[in-house]
Amino acid sequence: MVVGGGAAGLDLATRLGDRLGQRHRARITLVERARAHLWKPMLHAVAAGSMDPGAHELNYLAQAHWHHFSYRLGELSGLDRAAKQVRLAAMSDDEGREITPARTIRYDTLVIAIGSITNDFGTPGVAAHAVPLETPQQAARFNRRVVNACIRAHAQPGPVRPGQLHVAVIGAGATGTELAAELHRTVRAVVAYGLDRIDPERDIRIVLIEAAPRILPGLPERISEATHKLLTELGVEVRTGARVAEVRTDGVLLADGAFVPAELAVWAAGVKAPEVLARLDGLEVNRINQLAVEPTLQTTRDPDVFALGDCAACPWPGHATPVPPRAQAAHQQAAHMLRQIERRLRGAPLQPYAYRDFGSLVSLGDYSTVGNMMGFLVGRSFFIEGLFARLMYRSLYALHQRALHGNFRALAGWLSRSLSRRAGPLVKLH
Repeated sequence: MVVGGGAAGLDLATRLGDRLGQRHRARITLVERARAHLWKPMLHAVAAGSMDPGAHELNYLAQAHWHHFSYRLGELSGLDRAAKQVRLAAMSDDEGREITPARTIRYDTLVIAIGSITNDFGTPGVAAHAVPLETPQQAARFNRRVVNACIRAHAQPGPVRPGQLHVAVIGAGATGTELAAELHRTVRAVVAYGLDRIDPERDIRIVLIEAAPRILPGLPERISEATHKLLTELGVEVRTGARVAEVRTDGVLLADGAFVPAELAVWAAGVKAPEVLARLDGLEVNRINQLAVEPTLQTTRDPDVFALGDCAACPWPGHATPVPPRAQAAHQQAAHMLRQIERRLRGAPLQPYAYRDFGSLVSLGDYSTVGNMMGFLVGRSFFIEGLFARLMYRSLYALHQRALHGNFRALAGWLSRSLSRRAGPLVKLH
């Protein structure tokens, strides 16, 4: 059983279905609370309006049918390790009617891959006034707020108020940084569709706020510097060393007393694993609720329960921190977990997972892409920028699509999306 249908969980369930389910060597079940999958690194594009999520979402029921595994709608609520049962909470629709009751499902091998959620560190006002970017629904909600704000400002009798069309992006990791650049372009595109009472250069302002001394603190300094320079040239205001004390309806209050006017706010400042992991029948977790796992990806207190992706604190030899929560790590762990399960079925000893860092890329939309690639042959990394970096960034999503669909279906999907994009507006307006 795989619980969680994100990049790691869906990748693994698809591989297991193709390798074991199709040949009736194992019964694979994927449990996920959503109906459709969208690659999480693309949420910033949905929030900015530069991507229509409907064109990229993958239906879990269809994927399960195509790849020989079962999909069960449900949300993890508990675990009984002695009985080897997963507890699932009841699921209801938007009108409050129950879809599935609370229930238990038995497993032989359990893989937990439920990802991460936003960590607001208890900051006042975040839950009420800032939109997190954990799900496609939240990203689409923020996009509607942006479009509505532009239409409202155009239709109101008076001039645009100070801060009315300002956006505060709190957290300058990859998501926040990419969102700031993408918003700079898409908000101007929305205004260009006839909202002529708004002056983009005067009325629209994007502010990127980061508590660390530099943006992209988890990436090499050269990437951080290059990205900061590009954002500044675009006109995005970057504030580093700025800790947020409170988020208000009309802006963001910083710990040093400064106030950033902004009626639109996104919180992308931190992540943690879901709270439910701290209540899973005694499984060990760290301070941000990630499940502690051995190098084999088995949890430290139960060899029949594995964890991978953002919800797992996987050892990274030679480093003081676990394997970083990146898409490449999720893909690698899914491929490794497939081999682990095959070895378990044969009764063979399990092997440790070794993370390979292939580098990091940050996309600034149509403006540029910067990053570093790991040169394993020469033993060091090298900096890349521009068209080559953009192609490498797009290839990451192509590899994800290939893992889920195979070569032919992935290519057909790319062609379909390319044609449909040329038939409509460049940004999502509804």
